[in-house]
Amino acid sequence: MIGINKLRHIRMSTECTLWSLIFYIKAKYLWNIKLGKACRCCGNAILKKAPDSSIKIGNHCRFTSIANSFNLIGINRPCIIATHVSQSNLEIGDYSGFSGTVIGAFMSIKIGKNVKCGANTLITDSDWHLQDPRSGKCRPVKIGDNVWLGEGVKVLKGVTIGENSVIGAGSIVTKDIPENVIAAGNPAKVISRIEN
Repeated sequence: MIGINKLRHIRMSTECTLWSLIFYIKAKYLWNIKLGKACRCCGNAILKKAPDSSIKIGNHCRFTSIANSFNLIGINRPCIIATHVSQSNLEIGDYSGFSGTVIGAFMSIKIGKNVKCGANTLITDSDWHLQDPRSGKCRPVKIGDNVWLGEGVKVLKGVTIGENSVIGAGSIVTKDIPENVIAAGNPAKVISRIEN
């Protein structure tokens, strides 16, 4: 006899397989996104690619858009992966994972390999209101390999985060963060080094 937890796991795995197929069809055939192999999607991730822009997603990436037993911290929105203007570029490295993450590229966003984005994170290279004279120019964002963004982190335009760094939950990253550090706060500041 199969237990309730086993049945739940089978149901969620089946749902994720279906959502992954939908994600693949939307990425490849609707938006012409370069999608690596074995990417998984739980829930309905939203994709949008502006004309003459590019989105490249590496192998074995994970996108979670619904709260379930795979992520119980509380996802309050779907993953949204988008380029918004022509000539913009968005690149995600292999084995990266996202939970309710919004990534909006108006210029250039490069996310390294094995990057973990906690629930409800935001990564953007723009102030979004391009016609408003109070908005500054778009500036590229680069996130190095093995970076971990905690729940609710916002990475704003012009920021580089070095490899292996951790950004604490709820932080707003407005300036560069070096590699191998823990940073937190608003604005995020280095609070300690990671020795190994």
